[in-house]
Amino acid sequence: MDRGLLSIDSFTKIDMKIGFDAKRAFFNRSGLGNYSRNTLQLLAQYYPDHAYVLYTPSSKDTIDFSMPNAEVIEPQGWVNQKLKSLWRSLWMAKDLNRDTIDLFHGLSNQLPKNIQKFKGKTIVTIHDLIFLRYPELYKKADRMIDTRKFRHAAENADRVISVSEQTKADLIDFFDIPAHKIEVVYQGCHSIFQHKVSSEVQKKLQQQYQLPSDFLLSVGTIEARKNVGIIVKALQKHGIDIPLVVVGQPTPYLEEVKALMNADSKVIFLHNVPLQDLPGLYQMAKIFVYPSLFEGFGIPIVEALFSDTPVVTSKGSCFPESGGDAAQYIDPKEIDSVAEGIQKVLNDSTLQTNMITNGQRHRQQFTDQQVAKNLMQVYLEVMR
Repeated sequence: MDRGLLSIDSFTKIDMKIGFDAKRAFFNRSGLGNYSRNTLQLLAQYYPDHAYVLYTPSSKDTIDFSMPNAEVIEPQGWVNQKLKSLWRSLWMAKDLNRDTIDLFHGLSNQLPKNIQKFKGKTIVTIHDLIFLRYPELYKKADRMIDTRKFRHAAENADRVISVSEQTKADLIDFFDIPAHKIEVVYQGCHSIFQHKVSSEVQKKLQQQYQLPSDFLLSVGTIEARKNVGIIVKALQKHGIDIPLVVVGQPTPYLEEVKALMNADSKVIFLHNVPLQDLPGLYQMAKIFVYPSLFEGFGIPIVEALFSDTPVVTSKGSCFPESGGDAAQYIDPKEIDSVAEGIQKVLNDSTLQTNMITNGQRHRQQFTDQQVAKNLMQVYLEVMR
C-alpha cells in the first residue's frame, strides 16, 4: 500500500538508531530468513542515514549476508554467551537500553519477554497464524509455544506489522489485537526475480534439470498445506498433457504425492534448487500453479508476477492480495476447479497476455522501493 511520498519525506530527516532481532537473517535460509535479509538490505539501500544494529546470538557459521554500515551485536558476558537462547528471548531488552536504541523491530513474530523494560519504541512483524487456522497440521507443543510468543509480541509492541490483510484479520480474531494497532505492509520478493534471464541461461537450466520445453511450475515446500497433490490429480483426471515441475524441499507428504501418480504422470521433483536458478525456472514455465490452502502472504505468486508468468492460485485467504486481477482463481479443494483453471489459461493466448499485463501493473506495489517506503513510514509514525 502506498502511504505517500510527502509524508515520509517530511520526516526522514529524523535520524534513528534502529535495532533488529536478526537471528533469522543470519541463520534461516527460508521464508523468515528471506524476509529478514530483504527487509534489512532494502532499508540500508533506500534509507542509509539511519543507524542499524543487528542483534544475533552468534556471528559464526552464518548465511553469507551483509548490510552496509550496520553494527552486529552478540551476547556479551559469560552467562549470555552460554545461554544464548535465553539472551534473545529474555534478556535482550537490557542491551537495547545500553545501546540507546530508539526503535526495535522483531522481524520474526516475537519480542523479548522483558521488552516492557526497553525505553524505546517497538514493532513486531507477524507473518501468519496458520498454526491456529489449521491446528491439525502442527504439534500441540509447537502450537502452545507459538501462541504464547506471538500473543506476547502482538500485545506488547507499540505497532504490529502484518504482511497481509488476511493476517491482520487473524490477529484481530485470534488475539483480539485492536485494528488501529496493526499496519499491513506487503512483502516483496528478492530482487533477483525482477530481472530477465537470457535465453542462453534458460537453455542451460533446461539441460541441467532435464526439463521439457513446456511445463507447469509449482514452488514451495512439498507439504500438505501447499497442496501440490491436487495438481497431480487434476492433470490425470482431465488428461491435461503437460509436465509439472515441482520445486521445493521434501517432507513426508512427498510420498503421498508420489502415491497419487500413475504410469502416465509427468511430474519432475526438484530439491535444493539454488536461488539464482529460480528466476529462470519461473520465466520458462507456461503457468505457475499454486493451490495452497492458506498462506500469510504468498511470495511465490509475486515472484511469478515479476517473471511475467501467468498464475493459477487459490480463492480466498491472502491470495487475491498477492495476485490481484492478474491471477486465475480456483477452489484448491476441488479437482475439477483446478483442472478448469489450468486449461482455461493454457488454451487462451489472449488471456495469458492480459494476465501478464495485469501482473506488471499489480506488482508495482511489491517493488523494492515501495516496500522499503511503506516500512519506513510505519517506523516514522511510531516515532512521532
